[in-house]
Amino acid sequence: AGGMEKLRAKSLLLTSYFRFLLESAPARAFTVITPTQPNEHGSQLSILVHTGPKEIFARFEAAGVKCDFREPNVIRVAPVALYNTFHEVWRCAQILAPHR
Repeated sequence: AGGMEKLRAKSLLLTSYFRFLLESAPARAFTVITPTQPNEHGSQLSILVHTGPKEIFARFEAAGVKCDFREPNVIRVAPVALYNTFHEVWRCAQILAPHR
């Protein structure tokens, strides 16, 4: 497989892992609203935050997570296959831990 296929494969694995971590959290205060089918999304996950979305966004920024806020309560996070690791994705998911 070529370079782009390998990058897309890693991207799908990173995004799937991130979704798994978020969706396996008990009593979530957020919902992942990105389509589940790989052909319907890129590497980004959109997270609808039910309580304190701006506070969670600030925690992401303070931890160095590059993400995007969409009014009124959606945070978009995209693991990048070229340089993000599975450990970094895990650490990102832990930022939401108090909101599970």
